Amino acid sequence: MRRADRLFDVIQILRAARKPMTAAAIAEELEVTVRTVYRDVATLQARRVPIEGAAGVGYVLRKGFDLPPLMFTIDEIEAIAVGARLVKRLRDRALTHASARVLEKVTTILPQSLRGHVDAPFYVSRGDTATPRGVDAAALRAAIRDRRKMRITYRDEQARRTRRTIWPLAMAYYVDVTLVGAWCELRRDLRNFRIERIAESTVLADQFEDPKGRLLAQWRALPKEAPGVAP
Repeated sequence: MRRADRLFDVIQILRAARKPMTAAAIAEELEVTVRTVYRDVATLQARRVPIEGAAGVGYVLRKGFDLPPLMFTIDEIEAIAVGARLVKRLRDRALTHASARVLEKVTTILPQSLRGHVDAPFYVSRGDTATPRGVDAAALRAAIRDRRKMRITYRDEQARRTRRTIWPLAMAYYVDVTLVGAWCELRRDLRNFRIERIAESTVLADQFEDPKGRLLAQWRALPKEAPGVAP
């Protein structure tokens, strides 16, 4: 870990602490020696970071201290870069464009010496997820956020069609398929729908209720080892 990253982490640890943190506790969290923590704290205090306390007693960060402009570690930059490329697998045009904008913003705030890591030499394959034709993924995500019902025409494996009204609760992204988890009014039960099998869809004005997130909790409790589909 670069020293600059470690100094940033020391500040973050002290900001989150509810009581004085000893150098030993900080050292254990950062996986460094206690002597290293003493040096780092002294450096931060010399830079006028308002850390109060003493060796053997503990340290606190005085309330009201604002961190300097957001900075990322190299690992964090590369995680963002790889994650943005993975988004392309979802076949969601709006998310793909959003991920590109995120990379632009991250690049803008980074110092010149770190900008090369945004274009890290990591290859991410396109994956096997089919492009949905009968549903707009962005509209689907908005329906989940706004708790709006959707009317869909769904094709099963034998190409048989059923018309259903669903309450979209969540999305599940797999390497080769994207699912929407929903309450199905036709089956009166939770179902997973492969979005590439949705032939037609309309977001309705009607909203649904999920008191205390119970339906979502039930969906999350379903097995996730293999993608299920709606019968």
